[in-house]
Amino acid sequence: MLSFLKSHPFAVEAFFESSTVLAFAVPKEELQHLIPDCLELDMYEDKWAFIAVAIVKTKGLRPKGFPNFMGSSFTLIGYRIFVRYRNNAGDSIRGLYILKSETDKWRMHVLGNIFTDYNYSLIDIDYRTDVGLTNISSMQTGLHIALKQGDDNTGLPLGSPFKDWKDARRFAGPLPHTFTYNATTKEVLTIKGLRENWKPTPVQVSSYNIPFIDSLQLKGAVLANAFVITDIPYHWQKGKTEIWQA
Repeated sequence: MLSFLKSHPFAVEAFFESSTVLAFAVPKEELQHLIPDCLELDMYEDKWAFIAVAIVKTKGLRPKGFPNFMGSSFTLIGYRIFVRYRNNAGDSIRGLYILKSETDKWRMHVLGNIFTDYNYSLIDIDYRTDVGLTNISSMQTGLHIALKQGDDNTGLPLGSPFKDWKDARRFAGPLPHTFTYNATTKEVLTIKGLRENWKPTPVQVSSYNIPFIDSLQLKGAVLANAFVITDIPYHWQKGKTEIWQA
């Protein structure tokens, strides 16, 4: 029964007040062991793979069609790798493989671990914005990110492999699909997300400390881009499962 619930058996909708994404470019060899065999790294210039942290302020998360008052509102921090999956129809589709998720609400912690394999932890999250400055922190984990509001004239982070922001936006998330894999049954679950008003705006990262990414001990990782997106209606379709044919 629990396995059925984790297959995303119904569509879900929500409203993102904001989604802040920091993507790190990493030599592909450093990330390969973190994804299952059914997935490939989504790469830039056949060298760089990407891991991102996304901080999402979410309102009204609920089964699609349910009234808004039944939804959950919370802050989510997700750690994702940009990947591709070649399905049984032969299509190579871009998406995300989620390593870990964190939330500041007990309800989302419990339900998230019932209905997904996204590995939710319950932590404190402090999210403050004041006159173009944003600070996101957690005393429990030691996470801290300080951002300044930017625009299209904001420079890329120092050391970014991207040529310009047009290149960087390809890895601004969210990608259309999210994948999970059951190694025992060889089943790949694909969940497609649909959104409106996805207009990433560059932000300037003043400082950051992201303990989960540090714990992966990724050699050669550099901050590649940072964006914020606001006021986004979003929904996820019912999950689709197929047997991976190696």
